[in-house]
Amino acid sequence: MRLVALISGGIDSPVAAYLMAKTGADIVILHMDNRPYSDDRSIEKVKLIAEQLRHVTGKEMPLYTASHGMSQTLIKRKCGGYQCVMCKRTMMFVASEFAKRNGCSGVIMGDSLGQVASQTLKNIFAESSGLNFPIVRPLIGMDKIEIENIGKRIGTYEISILPEQPCAALPPKPTTGASSDKIIELQEKLDFRQMIDDSVDSAKPISGTLRVPST
Repeated sequence: MRLVALISGGIDSPVAAYLMAKTGADIVILHMDNRPYSDDRSIEKVKLIAEQLRHVTGKEMPLYTASHGMSQTLIKRKCGGYQCVMCKRTMMFVASEFAKRNGCSGVIMGDSLGQVASQTLKNIFAESSGLNFPIVRPLIGMDKIEIENIGKRIGTYEISILPEQPCAALPPKPTTGASSDKIIELQEKLDFRQMIDDSVDSAKPISGTLRVPST
């Protein structure tokens, strides 16, 4: 089984990738490059996380990035309080298409139910509507302390808490109760298919000398 793991610089997604790797899955890491709504430290952090995951699992785990900043800009113009939901939906569709093009059979996400606005039950359902591709959420029933404890044990937690610019696209009042109908309505305003294709086409492997992001 070969899976794409969507990995940010946060605490949860590296733990999700680790748990699936321990079940025997081969992992391809995909990081959505959120610049200019984040800074270069996010890229440096994900390089360090990928290296640590390789060390602790013994697996190759190639790392790719795909551009996400332009998608964020388009969503910001059109979607208001649905920014987080449409951002997550876009990433899921990009990861799914990237997986199909690279012989992977599913996408791993670090969702934990109710932890942030995009992870309420209604939002998770709406974000996934019409996707028709397997999404694996190994952390869905865990609380934050459980996830952090695993991160500390595998050595990713200390990397995940290194400083970086918070997402500058976050709306003042993100919706917590999205509906599939509203999601489709917003999607039609975005030229969504072209957004997905452009992001997937931008995907590239990254490597190079690793450095700890500065404070």
